Amino acid sequence: MPDLKPGWSAGAGNMPVTQDIVETYRRPRRVVRRLLDVGQREDRALVMLMAGCALTFISQWPRLAREAHLTGQELNPLLASALMAWIFLAPLGFYLIAMLTQMMLRAFGCKDTGYGTRLSLFWAFLATSPLMLFNGLVAGFIGLGSGLTLVGALWLGAFLWFWVSGLIETGRGQV
Repeated sequence: MPDLKPGWSAGAGNMPVTQDIVETYRRPRRVVRRLLDVGQREDRALVMLMAGCALTFISQWPRLAREAHLTGQELNPLLASALMAWIFLAPLGFYLIAMLTQMMLRAFGCKDTGYGTRLSLFWAFLATSPLMLFNGLVAGFIGLGSGLTLVGALWLGAFLWFWVSGLIETGRGQV
């Protein structure tokens, strides 16, 4: 039975998840290695995914509020749609992406495990949530334009960097 201490940690020793996120921007492979060293913990992987989806849902609020104001729509139905999409549907999509990624890696002879593939994807998504929150603020306060495109490109670049780094790290050793 794992030692459960107060406060949630992503599994990298006693480091809080916020410190792991900050360190991921400097050394993503090291953080993923610490997460993998804890052992296969599907509960933690699911919590990472759900936390990333919840933060992404929250990041949509400013954009949805702007859209409701500019179009005269009610805000609540827009929020309900985003809630349904990010909390109930997106996790299924992420599991599907992880499964397809694992199948593709196996086809190329990689020895990545399903858990390692899921952890890499889910951690990359959670670790880039600060940029997603910033993207939501830009979308809500500035709207469409080069600023939103730049922040979106930064998010995508960081996400891909963290995801590929995590896949490389999980492929280095059996999980």
